Amino acid sequence: MTDYRINSHPILHDNSLPTITFYWDDQPFLAKPDEMIASALYAHGIRIFGHHPKDTAPQGIFCANGQCAQCMVIADGLPVKACMTAVRSDMRIKPADGLPLLPEVPMQAYASAPLPEYTVEVLIIGGGPAGLSAAKELGEQGVRVLLIDDKSKLGGKLVLQTHRFFGSKEAVFAGTRGIDIAKKLEEQVHALPSVTVWQSSTAIGIFEDHSVGVLREGSEYVLVHPQVLLVATGAREKSLAFPGNTLPGVYGAGAFQTLVNRDLVKPCQNLFIVGGGNVGLIAGYYAIQAGIHVAGLVEAAPQCGGYKVHQDKLARSGVPIYTSHTVLEAIGTNHVEKVVIAQVDEHFQPIPGTEKQFPCDTLLIAVGLDPVNEFTRKAQEVGLPVYAAGDAHEIAEASAAIFSGKIVGNQIAERLDKPIESIPQKWYRIEDILKSKPGKTFTEVPYSETKGVFPVLHCTQEIPCDPCANICPRNLIHINPDDIRSLPHFLQDEQKGCTGCLRCVAVCPGLAITLVDFRKSQELAQVSLPYELQPDNLKIGDLVEVSDTDGEMLGCFPVVKVRQLPSFSGTTIVTIELPTELATQVAGLRLIAQSEPEPFDQVGEFSEHLDDEAYICRCERVKVGEIRSLIRTGVRDINQIKALTRASMGSCGGKTCLSLIKRLYQAEGIPLSEVTEPPVRPVFVEVPLSVLANIRLEDKEDEL
Repeated sequence: MTDYRINSHPILHDNSLPTITFYWDDQPFLAKPDEMIASALYAHGIRIFGHHPKDTAPQGIFCANGQCAQCMVIADGLPVKACMTAVRSDMRIKPADGLPLLPEVPMQAYASAPLPEYTVEVLIIGGGPAGLSAAKELGEQGVRVLLIDDKSKLGGKLVLQTHRFFGSKEAVFAGTRGIDIAKKLEEQVHALPSVTVWQSSTAIGIFEDHSVGVLREGSEYVLVHPQVLLVATGAREKSLAFPGNTLPGVYGAGAFQTLVNRDLVKPCQNLFIVGGGNVGLIAGYYAIQAGIHVAGLVEAAPQCGGYKVHQDKLARSGVPIYTSHTVLEAIGTNHVEKVVIAQVDEHFQPIPGTEKQFPCDTLLIAVGLDPVNEFTRKAQEVGLPVYAAGDAHEIAEASAAIFSGKIVGNQIAERLDKPIESIPQKWYRIEDILKSKPGKTFTEVPYSETKGVFPVLHCTQEIPCDPCANICPRNLIHINPDDIRSLPHFLQDEQKGCTGCLRCVAVCPGLAITLVDFRKSQELAQVSLPYELQPDNLKIGDLVEVSDTDGEMLGCFPVVKVRQLPSFSGTTIVTIELPTELATQVAGLRLIAQSEPEPFDQVGEFSEHLDDEAYICRCERVKVGEIRSLIRTGVRDINQIKALTRASMGSCGGKTCLSLIKRLYQAEGIPLSEVTEPPVRPVFVEVPLSVLANIRLEDKEDEL
């Protein structure tokens, strides 16, 4: 059987081997220690985990983050989420086909126990960048903190991020990879004696007595009584409604990053991306690093909303980017086989006759994030003092989440009357800068200089980022220290000129700096570029295609050097030689074969509401057309829609479909102020009833 593991990666290294035997439909396979079922199955090419009981539709992963139930399987007789359940030795796993029948257990076999209860000053839900940063600030003040996270590793999305961080070098580790920031924050928190950490533990509800129900390590239900609650639960991905949107192979960027960067599993061969924000753009480059072909990317807006340097990396690599386009349909029988896209007008409506069709085996949806705020809302409702930080408060970059956690940690310490200095106003200014959206984009000004050696800064958009200015040993790169969103500038200085040390090239998070060297010849120049793919793929003497910032090809030229700088692991410096007049234009290497669309026979043959056949509720298989018809009959209460269709009543508790239903109201011209939302009640995450009652089997080996 084909091995779908990533055994070689330019940045990530995992020496563990699959040694644990498990059984899928009675067929033996091997998994790595502590590997999730979903990743172990994907590593063996298994993409369909079951079939829906309503219409036998194939089911696979969608969020890979415990937010939905699309990946449900039957493990040792019990239904579990494959993305959140680790493989155990000799585990017997079967597809979830139809409604699972649970084993019968005589009542005499049960034993009950009192619920354990804990009292703490601060409970932090979420061990991502914001939660860890807040825990560090509180722990340094001696505050008794309990931090819980539903994953086995702390760091949240940081553990999925292999790129170097933007932002402030001084404030938030800019220039350091996300995976390394996670380790730094985790080490800092574990070193604080007043901070207790529970991993693989999930908050499932907040109650009127101000207690928080926590499922500890997947088996023990406990009640935590905090004086103050900090919600740092991050965000969940938005979805889209289009025909074929629930096919296996259609899933979120977070699921893709989890499989590729956390578990080193290659989930596909040919990827297509929907969404041009930072999440989609970064995921595309992660795919290229993992050896996955990226067939294209669509963005409905006239321009991508993410950082231009991320977009430029894809364009230079050979990925076609279609702005003012949207996805029309995913085509496939049991799995995605093709995607159809079309251009949209100024009202974001598809334009007949502009359809394009691409073969692909995975469609990655990256169309934005919603805060995971049900814990905050419930705490406010019952009167429990609560704060929110990071994406749970406001969607922004992870660098902003780190600083947000720092501020909120100090705000909570003030509330608890800890003897700390007042929070500097400068911190709020830094937070605003880190949270800011991309600013103005400037036209790249051609360099006229053809002497000496100096960096070319292909960064033309106002974004918060300053590693290049901090790393130059001669302080020749300048960024306004009062606002690091300003563009970097190289300062020509004849007395202390550039030494060609290449540090700025290696540290740039956007891979947007090259070094040109005109000292060897008048006709030929050498250009050094950052390269974060497998270094073995390039050798001295190879001819490589080079492109400018926007991906326009400049020609093929020979590689003359390949090297790595100490302290910059994962970034290779590739030096090419080419005519002097092209040197300052070179910005990147063409890395993959560019895809072209296939002929599409049904051009222009779509109706006004082509999404009527799309599923808006994945759990209960409720289509857009069903809900749209109810809205048009005058239904303005989502509770009525629930009663009539069961939308939002499935396993995920409306985490995906409720936002889609609200967007459907808006698309029908109905303001949300006229729409009654359903109440959100605990339990927020599905758990067996026996867990809530702390009832176990007498032998305590087969817990229900």
